[in-house]
Amino acid sequence: MFEEKLKKIVDRFNFLEKEMQRNLDRTTFEEYSKEYSELKDIKDIISQFFSTIVEIENTSLLLDDKEFAGLAESELLILKAKKDVIEQDLKLLLIPKDINDERSVIIEIRAGTGGDEASLFASDLFKMYQRCADKNKWKIDVIEQSNTDLGGLKEVTFHLKGDEIYSKLKFESGVHRVQRVPATESSGRIHTSAATVAVLPEAKEIDIEISPNEIRVDTMRASGAGGQHVNTTDSAVRITHLPTGIVVTSSEKSQHQNRARAMEVLRTRLYDLHIKNQSNAIASQRKSQIGSGDRSERIRTYNFPQGRVTDHRINLTLYKLEEILNGDLEEIINGLISAERLEAMSSYEKDNEK
Repeated sequence: MFEEKLKKIVDRFNFLEKEMQRNLDRTTFEEYSKEYSELKDIKDIISQFFSTIVEIENTSLLLDDKEFAGLAESELLILKAKKDVIEQDLKLLLIPKDINDERSVIIEIRAGTGGDEASLFASDLFKMYQRCADKNKWKIDVIEQSNTDLGGLKEVTFHLKGDEIYSKLKFESGVHRVQRVPATESSGRIHTSAATVAVLPEAKEIDIEISPNEIRVDTMRASGAGGQHVNTTDSAVRITHLPTGIVVTSSEKSQHQNRARAMEVLRTRLYDLHIKNQSNAIASQRKSQIGSGDRSERIRTYNFPQGRVTDHRINLTLYKLEEILNGDLEEIINGLISAERLEAMSSYEKDNEK
C-alpha cells in the first residue's frame, strides 16, 4: 500500500511535467508549477527508494552463490538499513502539513493569576518574544497594550510578520507559569504566578469575509503606555463582531490605522474560531496534542531560584533561564517540532498501514 502511494506520486509528477510543456493558461500553469516544485524533492527520494529496492533484489540473488554469499549478506544489511532510513524520510514528507505553518502570527499575552507579579511576568514574556523576533529578523507591530503602574502588562496584542512564524511559535499557546521571589516580597517566599499566551495564524481577507452589518465600530480617546501622552481626539477604535460577541481594540494615534489593525485582529480571531470548529466537527481528523493550542493547558514553568525552564508537554528541562528569556527559544521549539513529528508519524502509520 505504501509503495502504491509512492507510485501515484511519481505518476502525478510525470503528468505535471508533461502538461507544463503545453500551452496552458497562466493560472493553470502557476498552479501546476507550484505543485510540481513541491513534488520534485519527494519524487527524487522516491526514486532512491525504488532503486534501493532493486539493489536489494539483485544482491539477494547472490546469496545462492557460495563465492559471493558472505559479501552479499553484508551488503544486504547495509542496503536494508538504507531503505529503512529513506522510508522514514518519505513518511515524514507524506504527513499532511499544517496549512497555516507558512503564515505570520498575531500573539496575545494576558496576565493570569498572581496579581502584580503576574503582570510583571506577562511583561517578561513579551520581551522574550520581542528578542526572539529580533534574532529571527521578524517585524513586530504592537496593536494593543495595557500597562500597570509597576511596569507590568495586563495584556498585549502584537503582530509578528515574517516567513513560517506560525510553524515555530504555534507551540507557545497555553499557560506559562513562573516561580520566583517577587521584588515586593520582603520575606523572600517563592510565589507562583501565570500568564496566558495565544498564538493565532494571521488571517487574510480571502480567508474570512466580514459583512459591515456584522460589526459595530466605536471610537474612543486613546492614551499611550501607562496613561501617558493622552490623545485629545477619539482615535482609538473598538470593533464588536455581533454574531460572536468578539471585541477587539487598537489604540494608536491614527484612527484609520487603528481600524485596519482591529479588523486584522478580528479576522484572525474568527479564522482561529473557524479552525477549531472545523477540527471539532471532523472527529477522525488527526490532531496533534503537542500543538493543539489549548489556552487552558499549563505548558511551561520558568523557575528563577533554580534557573530552569521546563516544558511539561515533552518533559524537557533546560537550565538556561536567562538565555531563554533573552529570546533563545530554538532548543525548545526544535524539541516540540520533533515531538509533533513523532506523534504525526505514529498517527500516519496507524491510519495508512492497517
